[in-house]
Amino acid sequence: MDALSLVPQFGGFVWTIIAFIVALSVIVAIHEYGHYIVGRWTGIEADVFSLGFGPVIWSRMDRRGTQWQIAALPLGGYVKFKGDADAASSTDPEQLAHMSPEERRHTMAGAPLWARSLTVAAGPMFNFVLSVLVFAAVIFARGEVAEPLAVGDLRPVPAVNELQEGDRILQIAGTAPPGFDQADAFERFSEALPRQPELPYLVERDGRRVEVTGPYPYPPIVTQVMPQSAALDAGLRRGDVITSVNGQQIAAFDELREFVEASDGAALALSVWRDGETLDLTLQPKRTDEPQAGGGFETHWRIGIIGGMVFEPATQMVGPFQAVWGGVAQVFTVIQGSLSGLWHMITGAISSCNLSGPIGIAETSGAMASQGAMSFIWFIAVLSTAVGLLNLFPIPILDGGHLVFHAYEAVSGRPPSDRALQVLMGAGLALILGLMVFALTNDLFCP
Repeated sequence: MDALSLVPQFGGFVWTIIAFIVALSVIVAIHEYGHYIVGRWTGIEADVFSLGFGPVIWSRMDRRGTQWQIAALPLGGYVKFKGDADAASSTDPEQLAHMSPEERRHTMAGAPLWARSLTVAAGPMFNFVLSVLVFAAVIFARGEVAEPLAVGDLRPVPAVNELQEGDRILQIAGTAPPGFDQADAFERFSEALPRQPELPYLVERDGRRVEVTGPYPYPPIVTQVMPQSAALDAGLRRGDVITSVNGQQIAAFDELREFVEASDGAALALSVWRDGETLDLTLQPKRTDEPQAGGGFETHWRIGIIGGMVFEPATQMVGPFQAVWGGVAQVFTVIQGSLSGLWHMITGAISSCNLSGPIGIAETSGAMASQGAMSFIWFIAVLSTAVGLLNLFPIPILDGGHLVFHAYEAVSGRPPSDRALQVLMGAGLALILGLMVFALTNDLFCP
């Protein structure tokens, strides 16, 4: 059994907080460990490695003189290097003044520019590496759809389903399906099928051709509920099958999509089959800005569910290299989507409500955890990519701001003055705090 399936459906407040803390702690620990280990490799010693802020609730000193600690406020972390005045890596001139040249070399301030730059860049880079490894592990575990198309795990539906695991699909409603790797062709094939709850299938079973009755291959079944969505608000759960909308029977997921798009935001009355029982739910679609393949965003009405086939297609293993390459591609996809979304929010092309704050992230953590370990782990990888990207923004106080200072030093031959650093760091802190307040306002007041 998936351990996270024990979490109450969509989580309560406590489970949401726990999921948020777990996700954030993993990401922060990897980020700060990147700073720590690369600093150590380049000769910069660390006095403190802290997961969290505030009062220390656990600590130990290692043989290198670094204090490892867990603090009471699990909203971040830091590495305090030798010679630093505080967790923000501000230089302590008084401490440095009493050090020999050899001792100063082991501080952040006294290390060569290349060592400081690598140490600063390591935090975001470790976030990206974590994301690639997690994405690759999930891709490797899931595998890829085997060819020819065969039945894997069956999903419960109210329609008659005589399909069996291992059946090779030869025909559906008299038409042979194309290869699953031909995405466009398979989509056209599915759209051309009669929209009926039950269809005739021709399958190969134990070496024999057998005619059976099975459900429409893409029924209006819920395989995943998106966080902060209309479906989540309405109480839809993974495994639900929507049998009618506004009193009209539906058999295909595309029919559900058509009802939602035509709603113009009006509430929809749903009949939902869940574990053999029929429930009546009311759902109001939300307006959503979605990225387009050619760039830009387009507004749609969405309810926030992901559908799927009436059965999980049988899979085959992928190679390690293919899985890692898929992980790298997924990281670039997240980065591209994040940058595109941010730019379109700045230009006013899409609503600024697309920016979530800590409450929204916490809600998303709880929702993803409630849908199983795989979904939660995938979410951690997505969030780790976002954190790594954010830290590379050229804003003073973030890693990207420090890298800009190092670039200035490399070009001019000297670091920025202490006065300039104080002003820029103050401005950066004000900007980050303002952004946090804005995002928190979105969490509280955006629909």
